Amino acid sequence: MAHPAAPAADFEEHRPRMFGIAYRVLGSAAEAEDTVQDAFLRWSSAADRDSIEHLGAWLSKVVTRLCLNRLTSARARREEYVGPWLPEPVLTGDGTLGPLESAEQRDGVSMALLVLLERLTPTERAVYVLREAFAYGHREIAGLLDLSEANCRQLHRRAAGRLAAPERRFAPDPAQWRGLVETFLAAARGRDLARLEGLLAAEARYVADGGGGVNAARRPVVGREAVARFLLGALRKFAADLPVSFAEVNGEPALVLGEAAVLLLEFEDGLVSGLWTVVNPEKLEFLRRQLSHSRGLSGPS
Repeated sequence: MAHPAAPAADFEEHRPRMFGIAYRVLGSAAEAEDTVQDAFLRWSSAADRDSIEHLGAWLSKVVTRLCLNRLTSARARREEYVGPWLPEPVLTGDGTLGPLESAEQRDGVSMALLVLLERLTPTERAVYVLREAFAYGHREIAGLLDLSEANCRQLHRRAAGRLAAPERRFAPDPAQWRGLVETFLAAARGRDLARLEGLLAAEARYVADGGGGVNAARRPVVGREAVARFLLGALRKFAADLPVSFAEVNGEPALVLGEAAVLLLEFEDGLVSGLWTVVNPEKLEFLRRQLSHSRGLSGPS
């Protein structure tokens, strides 16, 4: 008889990849964790566990199917959501969502793409994530979703077409992030409107997710002047006394304001073109736990 710890040990080897799949498909770290845990329970209680030859493939299928079920109910909730809906932010500098070494990999977990993925049907989203983020072949995806290979190819083409966006312009290397963010923060904290406007792209866009329970803009703020004025007012009113730290969140540079908010910055041609703020406390829970864990690791032994 196998040792009771064996199933858990075998599963843990695949947990990071399963979480990465679930998060990208669902846009929610909390639901991704629940999905992965559900997959573990199914694996650990499976009567035919010893006959499963390829555990990674088996888990990928289970996790993907569970995600599709969750997405169907999530759609209805998100349609009733108060204000803009944004994905739950995740610290990515520690590899939580896998390696993000290239611009393409970072874009794959960015707020901008995860929001665009909401345009897709659940099955289109699953096909797109498995193909683009994890390089599954269409035949493999067909096996995971119980579809034909031709259908998967069609779904991928359709998804890619619906996500089509203008070519992204020059984005800074991660080595430049901190300097750019510190310059931006200095202008905002110094209430230097002219300097702040100079750091924003002409069509800069600010989107906030408060979930209806926290003060936040319920519509996007668009345009250099409007965003600059809004930011100065919001920072003065809600964040003047909060500690601010730099972090990599969803593959992008971000400012973490205490435990109350996360502000992600998207740069193009050296200017801030997109700002994404999450202040909904429920959506910050996973990131808070990540921060607490990282502080524990860096603290005295």
